[in-house]
Formats: sequence, C-alpha cells, structure tokens
Amino acid sequence: MNHFDVIIIGAGASGLLCAMTAGARGRSVLLLDKSNKAGKKILLSGGGRCNFTNLDVTATNFLSDNKHFCKSALSRYNQWEFISMVASHGIDYHERDHGQLFCDDSAKQILNMLISECESVGVEIRTRCEINQITHDDKFLLESNLGAFRCKSLVIATGGLSFPTMGASGFGYDIARQFGHSLISTRAGLVPFTFSDQLKGVCERLSGSAINVTISCGKQRFSEALLFTHRGLSGPSVLQISNYWQSSQSVEIDLLPSEDALELLITLKQNHPKSLLRSQLAKLLPKALVVELEALWWTSHRESPLAEFPDKALKLVAQKLNQWQLKPSGTEGYRTAEVTLGGVNCNEISSKSMQSKLHPDLYFIGEVLDVTGHLGGFNFQWAWASGHAAGEFV
Repeated sequence: MNHFDVIIIGAGASGLLCAMTAGARGRSVLLLDKSNKAGKKILLSGGGRCNFTNLDVTATNFLSDNKHFCKSALSRYNQWEFISMVASHGIDYHERDHGQLFCDDSAKQILNMLISECESVGVEIRTRCEINQITHDDKFLLESNLGAFRCKSLVIATGGLSFPTMGASGFGYDIARQFGHSLISTRAGLVPFTFSDQLKGVCERLSGSAINVTISCGKQRFSEALLFTHRGLSGPSVLQISNYWQSSQSVEIDLLPSEDALELLITLKQNHPKSLLRSQLAKLLPKALVVELEALWWTSHRESPLAEFPDKALKLVAQKLNQWQLKPSGTEGYRTAEVTLGGVNCNEISSKSMQSKLHPDLYFIGEVLDVTGHLGGFNFQWAWASGHAAGEFV
C-alpha cells in the first residue's frame, strides 16, 4: 500500500497549484486524476491561449452564498504572484479587454509550467485513476483501479459539472456529502441562452453576427460583445449575465449603449425626413439585425419615411433599442457552460486553509466550492489562490 502525506484528487488548475505548494513544504504528494492527462481543461481555456488571470481581481468578481469567503485566499495569493511565476518561466503573455491576460503562444505553456513545478518538488502524478471508495479511520484510505493509497490529508479538487465531455462529474460533491457537508444547489454558469419563442428564428438568421451591447438582469449589468448563434445568444456579455439569471427571468439589452435612442431618432427624423428608419439605423447597427428589428417593432411603418413616422411609434422603437426585454427559455446547460455555480457550502470550510470544519484533514479547493468568478481569468485566479491556501496547510 502506498502512503503519502497528501493526496489530491483532481489534476486541474487548483490541484496542480496545491500539489506544487505542498510539495515545496516537503510534503509527500500524490496527485490523482481519472483523465488520461493532467490539466485538460487548462488546455481548452481561452481558445487554447489560457486566460490565466486578470490584472484587476477583487471579491466583487465572484459569486458565492458566502460573499466574504474568497477574500482571504485571494489576498494571500494574488494575481501578481501567479504572473511572477509565469514570467519566471519565460512565458510571453498579453493583455486583452478588461485586464484579461492570455499566453502569446499556447495554454500548453501554463500546464507545462505547473507540471514542471510539481515535478521539481517530487509530486507524483497518476492519471487514468478511478476512485472506487474513500474511508477514514486515523487516515484516509482510497481504493482505486490503480490500487490502495493512504494519506493524512485529502484534498478534493475535482471541479464542477461543466464540460462533461472532458470528464466532469459530481464526484467531488459525493465526497462532500459522504463526510457530512451540505451543498449550495448547482447550475450551469457562464453559459449561452436559448430561446423557444419567435426570437429563436431571429437568432438562427443572425447566427454569427456580433454587436457590443449593455445587458442587464436585476441590478447586474455588463457591457461587452453579444453574439447571435443558431441556438440563441452567446458572447462575453451573455455569458457574464447568465451567472445572475434565474429561470423565468427576463434580461434587458441596450443595443445602443452610448446613445439616448429617443434623442437619436428625433434628430434623425429632423435631419433625414425622407429616409426610412432602417436606412438610418443600418449606419449604427448590423443591417441584418435592423431588418429583423423592423419586422419585430415597426413593420406597419417599414415603408414610411421618417417625416411620416408617428412620434408615438418612434418612441416605442427608441425604448426597445435601449431596453429590449427578452425572456430566455433556458441555457445550453453544462455541455457548453464554462463553470458550475454553487457547490460545497463555504460556511463549512475554513477560508484560511480550505480545510473542512466538519472533518479534520479534508480540504476542498477550486470549482467544487461555492465560489464562481466572472468571465476573464477570475476562475483561474480562484483555482490558484484556493489551491495555494490549502497547499500551505496540508
């Protein structure tokens, strides 16, 4: 039987960072993953370039039932710590919109860096490992297809339910329940919207078109690109707001976020009285989108020059341009979701060490916890921070 100080289940972002941190403290560490290679989700991220962190990270970039939980770990291992490691490995990177950092070359560089750091401190990584049973007496006993393993400290870094084709499962939640933990209900996050009403056809016809908008749901709003797809709406703005959207809620889209639409349309009517509304709006919005909006909002006046366009009708169009109310029928679900909202209840976890308050020497890190970041490198930063926090205590 193999004995280790620390066993980490899940060789993703948080698991790798935890392993290298614990190994650097002289702990004997075994990192297990059921996949055929470590860090597969890292390789997929950022279109293969890995949006590995963000220049501006605060607790407000994260969702959790315990809003203060993430603060301790994020403050003790911040984005600059990870950026420093990236630089020390000679990995070139660049900044995109909203402080997002990406590799110039490939996400493989981030994964290779983490594996190299693990190997340098003696971490043992084993893949294609299926855990059959976990028990605990004075230590944890793991029975698997690769044999039995014992450890003093057990770290759960199994991630959430997003990307099931990459092997995502609810295994980490099962372990949490086994040892008495409660879960905050889970759902797909950072995920495209789908529609079943007339907007479904609109989205299909506009598939591939993108536009910068401001989208809001309740008190939350994001100003980024929106993308029409064959299934509905996607793009950064939609993925961001999906974290705040609940079933049956509407979302509001401002198609002209830098304009007062009513003031604009009145000016157009004054300056271009012989023009059609669609002709003038096509200078500000994609022509194909304007054609669809015309069919939705002003079909009875489609051939009316602006001089003859009723003020009342013009006001309705203006209101919709700035406040287009849409009700998604749902989302694309875990199949395309980038993250899982909800997870292990953070009230039952130490925010300093990530150790269970209910069961000594059991730790939870990364996405399996009820902490979800905005789009833009925040979920990776949570993985690094929570992994480092646990790595310093296991």
